[in-house]
Amino acid sequence: MNTITMNLLSACVRGGTCTVVKNNATGPLKQRLISFGLMKGAEVKMLECALTKSTYEVKIGNVSIALRKEEAELIEVTDVRQ
Repeated sequence: MNTITMNLLSACVRGGTCTVVKNNATGPLKQRLISFGLMKGAEVKMLECALTKSTYEVKIGNVSIALRKEEAELIEVTDVRQ
């Protein structure tokens, strides 16, 4: 049986990539993240993270966005790779 390991976007390492499984945000935040392309099936690359891991810079397609830790923890990802 094939098992899939779920992680949060905040667990992705700098320079790593992953695939979005679920966007658990709600309301206007969810709509904003979707408008940037952060939805199921999207490939995300972790560009930078603050030393305190309070903010993350990610790239989805041609768009780079900054996420707070609380926002990154709402995104479930799989297939995390370096």
